[in-house]
This record gives sequence, structure tokens and C-alpha cells, in this order.
Amino acid sequence: VNDGYPYLAWQNPRGTPLPVELVSFTANNLGDRVELRWETATEVNNYGFEIQRTIKNLSADRQDSELKIKNWEEIGFVKGAGNSNSPKSYSFVDANPLSDSVEYRLKQIDNNGKYSYSNVVSVKIAPTKYALYQNYPNPFNPTTIIKYSIPVMDVGNENFRSIQLIVYDILGREVKTLVNKIEKPGRYKVKFDANNLPSGVYFYRLIMPNFNSVKKMLLIK
Repeated sequence: VNDGYPYLAWQNPRGTPLPVELVSFTANNLGDRVELRWETATEVNNYGFEIQRTIKNLSADRQDSELKIKNWEEIGFVKGAGNSNSPKSYSFVDANPLSDSVEYRLKQIDNNGKYSYSNVVSVKIAPTKYALYQNYPNPFNPTTIIKYSIPVMDVGNENFRSIQLIVYDILGREVKTLVNKIEKPGRYKVKFDANNLPSGVYFYRLIMPNFNSVKKMLLIK
């Protein structure tokens, strides 16, 4: 129950003026994507909604760990209706959640710059396809993050995959093996430290029984 102003309200028993009255906010799993939907009953001076995301689990090899202090990042913005006395519906699709468990919230911003937050919604996502993502940052110096995903397949041993993630130099020589083990379905991220390597173009290759992918990265010192 809210009794202050301004705020993004769910309930208003004391009759305090509402800049934006939010009546619903949901997150739906669309496979490798997440669709956010929300609806307002009324809006006053509403500039729009900043969509924010935090990753609940730090990595797939620490499935039970959660962020003690949540770090929210902006992933999009949806313009508001300004002033409205009728219901308005909004939606946003997060095309690359990069985690098995993600939380979202809305930052509603007034035209005068004041802002307030919605409640937090969470969603669990199971990868539906193999994927090797572009490292970030790129170019990098001297560390970067490489992410990949393993989908859920049939029951039994088919749910486990032999994984190799290898870095090569421009001549095709193996520089470092980052991963060489059996892993279960999920999204993973690996830190690559190139502190002892010279500047230049490098390649990283993900090797699995039914999947093989290579991407390029650039080290600049």
C-alpha cells in the first residue's frame, strides 16, 4: 500500500493523486525470449517507462547463488501516453535474457524528470537452441566474457553434453582451452584473460557433439 507522491501505484486507499496507476505487470517465457506486458488505468504527465533487468543467478555453474545486491541495467524504453484517463497497454520483448532466471522492473519517468519503480517480476528460461554469443566487451583489454547456451534435449543422458571452448590465434594455433568438460543444459559464461597475449585478432570455438561455432574477437593493448 502506497501513501506517498509521486509513486507507481498498485493500491491507493487514501485517495492520493496518482501520476501513473499501474494495474498489472507480467513476464512471460517465450523460449529464448521474455515478453513483458503491463497496463495502466490512468496516467498524468507520464513520459514513459524504462525497462530494467537484473540476473538472479550469476552463472550456470553456480545455480543456487543469487546476487546479494541487485545491479539493475536498462535494456529498453517505452514511451508513455502522457495524460490519459483510459486504460493503456504496453509490451516489451527481451530478446537476449542471457540467464536461466531473470528479474525485471519498470522505472516510470514523469515529464519533469521525477521517477518511481514498479514491483519486481521474475521468470525462468530454458534454452531452446545451441548458441555461441559474441564476446563482450569487444575489442577488449585484457579480459572479456564469452557466453554460450545448451538446450534441453530428450530425457536421460541426452541432457548432458561434452563441451569444449577453445581460443585460437590468427594462424589457427590453439592459445587456451577455456572449457573441457561435460555440462548440463543452461546458459554459461566464461572469463577469458589475455593478459599474457599480444594484441591482435583471436577466434574462439565452441565444440559439442551436435554443434560447432566460431566467432572472432579483437585484443587491443
